[in-house]
Formats: sequence, C-alpha cells, structure tokens
Amino acid sequence: MSQLTVYNENDTDTPILDTREADEIARELDSVGVLFERWPASHQLAADATPEQIGEAYADDIERLQQQFGYATWDVIGLHPEHPQKDAMRAKFLDEHTHSEDEVRFFVDGAGLFTLHIGDKVYATLCEANDLISVPAGTRHWFDMGDKPHFKVIRLFNNQEGWVANFTGTDIARDFRPSGEQMLGQG
Repeated sequence: MSQLTVYNENDTDTPILDTREADEIARELDSVGVLFERWPASHQLAADATPEQIGEAYADDIERLQQQFGYATWDVIGLHPEHPQKDAMRAKFLDEHTHSEDEVRFFVDGAGLFTLHIGDKVYATLCEANDLISVPAGTRHWFDMGDKPHFKVIRLFNNQEGWVANFTGTDIARDFRPSGEQMLGQG
C-alpha cells in the first residue's frame, strides 16, 4: 500500500506526517508541486505483458499526461531481484540528485521509494502498483528500489537524452536510507 512519510530534514526519527491514504498523499504532494495519482488499468494484464500491451491498458492516462504536460515519448522498464546488475543500478540513484526535466513514473507492478527533499522537509513516498508520481524538474530527490528490486514502470519523457542525474553532493540520502529500507519491507 502506498505511503507518504514527511520529516524535517534534520530529524530522521520523528515523522511530521505518516499516511497510507491516497487522497491525503496526493493533497500533501500537490502542496509542494508534485503530482501523485492512482490509475486503474482498462483491462487485466498478464505478468509477462509486453510494453505495447501495458501501453494499451493505460493509453488514456498516458495520452492525457502527454497532452497536459507535453511529454513526447514513453517506455516501459522493469527490474527483478535476480537481475545481475541490480546492485549497481540501485546505487546509481541512491544519492540526492536533480534532473533537467520531470521524472514521471507509473508503477504497473512492484514498488519503489521516491524521497523528495523540498525546502526543509523530506517526503518519503512509497509508490506501488497503480501509483503515478511526477517529480518536477530541478527537485532534489533520490530513488531506492531496495536490495531485492521488483518493479515495472511506465516512464514519460520530454527528451530521453535529457534525463541525466545531476548530483547535489549532500549526504542527506544516507541519513534517510534506513527509513527507505524499512518502507520497502527490506530493512
């Protein structure tokens, strides 16, 4: 189940807010400019559904976001616990970074933890199947897929070549990592 836990950036132990209510998560994230939605599939998908089948199941929502925000392309990627490069892929996103375009992810399956550092607050956002999150360009954040990654996501882009992580050089993500592992059920 989706979860949002909000902290002061200097206190990893005492949440300001901890909720699993989708409407409350959406309202709280909207207040800081982050889009969070729940999408129903138009039809049931098989576990081995192709990217084309996944795109067909969510075509209306993909098209709506493309029209609303100008996203030019989309794709589907996934990762499973047996992937030989899972540790390197996890490490790539664990430090705080920004992007020059929105980071838009819809979880078809599995889970991942987007942690956003906005102002003096940290928003640990556990996304699971049927969750969409859109992290605005320039937002400091990090992503944890856990040590046993399992997810399949639709990604939307303005320009795939522009999706480059710009690391901030801070240690804040390391301070919040134990919370991330616990939220993913791996800590």
